[in-house]
Amino acid sequence: MNKNEIQLRPANSLDKKALLILEQAVVEAERPFNPQIRSKACYYDLEDLLENDLSHVIVALHNEEIIATGYVQIRTSKKSLTHNKHGYLGFMFVSPEYRGHGLNQRIIKTLMNWAESKGIYDFYLDVYKDNEAAIKAYEKLGFEPSLLEMKVNTEKQV
Repeated sequence: MNKNEIQLRPANSLDKKALLILEQAVVEAERPFNPQIRSKACYYDLEDLLENDLSHVIVALHNEEIIATGYVQIRTSKKSLTHNKHGYLGFMFVSPEYRGHGLNQRIIKTLMNWAESKGIYDFYLDVYKDNEAAIKAYEKLGFEPSLLEMKVNTEKQV
């Protein structure tokens, strides 16, 4: 596959149906890392992400089919941090048959460039600690572990 065969562009409201399908692909890909994820879980407010001036959604197309996506959203940072705003990256997904060609890196770099054009230089994302492939991909872009979320379920088993 040639890199030039895949085009990146901003997502729009006409992409919503395809994005909803990819959202469920993300849910299915993450379920092995967290079995408490509901079936047909809704992760993203696509209307807001597509319409809000503080977010930018990118899709990758091959033969007019959306094969990958990601977004950056400008968010207010914790008051304890030196930066007031940061970019939060999410909805990072590449269809399995297109993985391993640097597409996720292209999407992230495009999203970060957009945010940098708005004066944002600090970026965060969430990834499951056992998702080694994703962690390695993010580390290639300079990301490093920052905070570990811990959880427990105390519901008694019957």
